[in-house]
Amino acid sequence: MARRHLAAAALAAAVVVMNPTSVQASPPGTKDVTAVLFEWTYASVARECTAALGPAGYGYVQVSPPAEHIQGPQWWTSYQPVSYKIAGRLGDRAAFRNMVNTCHAAGVKVVVDTVINHMSAGSGTGTGGSPYTKYSYPGLYSSYDFDDCTSPISTYQDRWNVQHCELVGLADLDTGEDYVRRAIAGYMNDLLSLGADGFRIDAAKHMDAADLATIKSRLTDPNVYWKQEVIHGAGEAVQPTEYTGNGDVQEFRYAYDLKRVFTNENLAYLKNYGEGWGYMNSGVSGVFVDNHDTERNGSTLSYKDGATYTLAHVFMLAWPYGAPDVNSGYEFTDHDAGPPNGGQVNACWQDGWKCQHNWPEIKSMVGFRNATRGQAVTDWWDNGGDAIAFGRGSKGFVAINHESGSLTRTYQTSLPAGTYCDVQNNTTVTVNSNGQLTATLRSNTALAIHAAKPNC
Repeated sequence: MARRHLAAAALAAAVVVMNPTSVQASPPGTKDVTAVLFEWTYASVARECTAALGPAGYGYVQVSPPAEHIQGPQWWTSYQPVSYKIAGRLGDRAAFRNMVNTCHAAGVKVVVDTVINHMSAGSGTGTGGSPYTKYSYPGLYSSYDFDDCTSPISTYQDRWNVQHCELVGLADLDTGEDYVRRAIAGYMNDLLSLGADGFRIDAAKHMDAADLATIKSRLTDPNVYWKQEVIHGAGEAVQPTEYTGNGDVQEFRYAYDLKRVFTNENLAYLKNYGEGWGYMNSGVSGVFVDNHDTERNGSTLSYKDGATYTLAHVFMLAWPYGAPDVNSGYEFTDHDAGPPNGGQVNACWQDGWKCQHNWPEIKSMVGFRNATRGQAVTDWWDNGGDAIAFGRGSKGFVAINHESGSLTRTYQTSLPAGTYCDVQNNTTVTVNSNGQLTATLRSNTALAIHAAKPNC
């Protein structure tokens, strides 16, 4: 339902209305890997940008939702906003601004996980002191601003039900209403004013793509980078391709299939991974091995899969499809458990923090990806099973052995003759005048060399 608010004028003052031109597909710039520091405080993110992300070559860091939200120790409280004040448990406005400035100084841009489909369930006082009840958020939204369907989504085969009813009982905003659009744009413009470089749009599937396009058109930078969460479901009414006009869309099938191939099938099948598997175009696809939801529901690999998980990252970062996210969270047995120390990371690999973005085998592949950008896949080899190798033109070469035993062989590459550093284990590899290298790979290990790192 549509309704005008007297308060709209105040929000409109913060919004510059512009017409959208071209959409930014894939993170702009030469570094397209994003480290997703799930539930890290902004102070901790700032330190990590300087200490690890910048030096490793990450182009982006994605931070968890900054808006004031419901209280509680669970991670998902961050996804139940009660106002658009930057007053969540991970840091206040000053901490957010400092984090952005620090990351920028380290050469890392900031993507913000943004919750705009819904507000909260229940009632109480938010993390920033704001009182709320479901459908009433003083100074921001009232009952008139929510969709008419006030019951949970019951079928994904009906578009109206998916986009007007409530995701797990959360108050569903009417993004077709002009006031709501302006309020959301005002929040996002506030984040842009603090230096944010892009947004991950949580639960995008539950909003009409045209509504999102209108909201984006009202941003101070209407071409800002967007990465939209639209989970593919066969036969469902709402499909990910509907959203590519707004920006990147997360390709969940990539992660699902990667788990199946690495656990039950043959890596040899990956020879045409990407569009050849029916996925969206590479230039509009966000990819990942796992994210905070899928590592908990078991639909993808996770840190609990050890070497298999690591090798999946090696493949993702070496393979030229999509813009990769590296999920970096914390150990859990309780799927609802919130972050250790309230999100404060004193050091990687302590207090349960997994820091996957900083695992040597994964981190080193960020540099590989940057060095091989724009190069086609060449010199594919596989054994028909779980050993594969491929080049990235004259810039890089990777081999992965997911077999149960060691593998020794001579690989053909397109690299110039010389010595290179195997960034997987910091040993020297020699490529002869015919472009060949001979190597032994132990079970569940990889080799990766690239032109930007000739010496260890």
